[in-house]
Formats: sequence, C-alpha cells, structure tokens
Amino acid sequence: MTSPDDDSAPAASSSVPSSVPSSVPSSVPETFSDRVYRSPSGIGGGVLLLALSGWLGIDAMIRGEGRTPWLALAGLLFAVPVVIAFTVRPAVYAGQDRLLVRNPFRTVTLPWASVEGLRAGYTSEVLAGGARYQLWAIPVSLRQRKRAARQQARAASEDPFSRTSAHVSANKAGEDRRAPSDAAIGDLREMAELNAQRDGAQGAPEVRWAFEVIAPTLAGAVLLVIMLAIG
Repeated sequence: MTSPDDDSAPAASSSVPSSVPSSVPSSVPETFSDRVYRSPSGIGGGVLLLALSGWLGIDAMIRGEGRTPWLALAGLLFAVPVVIAFTVRPAVYAGQDRLLVRNPFRTVTLPWASVEGLRAGYTSEVLAGGARYQLWAIPVSLRQRKRAARQQARAASEDPFSRTSAHVSANKAGEDRRAPSDAAIGDLREMAELNAQRDGAQGAPEVRWAFEVIAPTLAGAVLLVIMLAIG
C-alpha cells in the first residue's frame, strides 16, 4: 500500500479502483488499487480559511504597530496548523493489506485482519482492536442520505419489474444510488471481507501521533498566551 508520507510514491487520481483485466484467471484473488477518500468540501473550506487567515495575519504584521505584529504571528502559528489538521490533512487510504486512517492529530494503521467493523451513523467509524476510530475524511451528510433515499424510492416505484435495487438502477448499472459516505463505507466493508485473510493483512492496529501538527499548534498557543499575558 502506498504511504501518504512517501513523496516519491505516485498519487492516486481517484478513489474508484481500477477494474481487474479480463485476462486474469478466475483462480487469481481479486486485487484492488489503492483507494483514497478525502472530503472535497473540507479541503475547499480549509483553503479559503488559510487564504483569509494569511491575508489578515500578514497585513497585521506589516501594518500593525506595537504588539500587533507579534500577536498576528502567534495567531497564525496557532491557527494555520489547526485549520490544516481539520480540513486538508484528513484522508483514508485503503490498500490490499491495510487501511490507513489519517485524522487531524494522529495516523492509525489498521491491517484488514484487525478490522472488526465499519459503520456510518452520524459519523463514519471503524472498529478495530477493541477501539473505535472516527474517519474524518468521510463525513456523513444527513441531507445527502435523505436525497439518496428519495431517489431510491422514486426509482423503485418507476420500475414495474422490480429490477431496481436500493444501490443501483437496472438501467444505469454503474450509478450508485447510496449517499457518498454510505457508498464509501460499503466499499471499505467489501475490501475488509475480501482481504482479511491475506498474509500481509495480519497484525495489530498502530497509532502514531502527528507531532508535526501538534508541535507548532502548542508553540503558537504558548506564544499567544504569553503575548496576551504581558499586554
């Protein structure tokens, strides 16, 4: 599986896996390309917040007087890592052997054999090793879920032969009628079931704290508190 921290690895262009060539014998286990799940709306909102923060902070550092430039610097040092952590950083990487969950302040590596379940209620979660980990990169939208349910009900009522399932249409086999979060969780469940017996998918969950995000956030918070205290 491609690690997100390896800059030399090719980037995945889509979360949709490439199909298995028809020339592959049926006895060969089905394989998957690495899938990457991210929140486009979260990334877009994060970029806008970073642009706004940078504009206001740099303007305050250039034009401000007295303690203002230092307060702006401390604010940027605190706010920028937090915005990046909650908007741009979250991602879910699903490969043949493991599921890698990159959340705001930690990265969780889950071999498929350790995954006990995946669910999407009000949030997307994976259960592994007796613990629960939230999937920040796959947000749940109740509005999208209600819209998908209405489309499913409408398609079923318009199909006189009852060929339309809750997931796909009989006339559009490639169209998934589920909400994006439910479709993503369904794909991950399928990968967990198919790959859990692989030799490379064995092992226990591993958790690594994102000190590259935590350290500057704490430094900015401390500097901000000091500047406010001496003011």
